[in-house]
Amino acid sequence: MSERSHGLFSGRARHLARHHKPSKLSIGSLVKNFDVGDRVAIVPKGNFKDIPHPRYRGRVGTVTEKRGSAYVVELMVSNKTKRTLVVHQRHLERL
Repeated sequence: MSERSHGLFSGRARHLARHHKPSKLSIGSLVKNFDVGDRVAIVPKGNFKDIPHPRYRGRVGTVTEKRGSAYVVELMVSNKTKRTLVVHQRHLERL
């Protein structure tokens, strides 16, 4: 028996249906700037290469620092635990 892949999109065929796919990119979404302390929502857009994990879709967090063209976002996962994610600017929207 062969082992199957358990990659990022394993078992998510229904989530990748046409009406669930991330929206297309525009020039404005590639040229965004956020300041430290801004509240942002994680919204996967464009290609599947560098999107954050689907469990963080729609989560709201705070920008803590900038790393290259990406931002470090701190968000609450449950009541007690904080999680930091490095997310490219194209997958963030200002609130």
